[in-house]
Amino acid sequence: MAAGNYNFTLEQGSTFSRVITVQQNNAAMDLSGYSARSQMRSTHDSGTIALSFTASITDESAGQITLSASATTTASIEEGIYVYDLEIESAGGVVTRLMQGQITVTPEVTR
Repeated sequence: MAAGNYNFTLEQGSTFSRVITVQQNNAAMDLSGYSARSQMRSTHDSGTIALSFTASITDESAGQITLSASATTTASIEEGIYVYDLEIESAGGVVTRLMQGQITVTPEVTR
């Protein structure tokens, strides 16, 4: 399964939530026994994590993963363009990158 590219915007100081549906052979992938993880960094080779998303498998049989971050967490991220990826890991330890891309963090005015 090749990782798809998906770019999106994260609004500083706002609650962030995205539901991702994983498909395999044009059908929802059963994610029973899998875990998910996702991080955002300023560059691919940065040693500093700008944000670790809460990545939860919210409906195993429907292949749904929810990525989220609280408003307090997003408020602490500087505006700019970042990179991220989303991976799943099977119970047997096989890691698969599902998505990758850029995240543009837009500045908050109301605080």
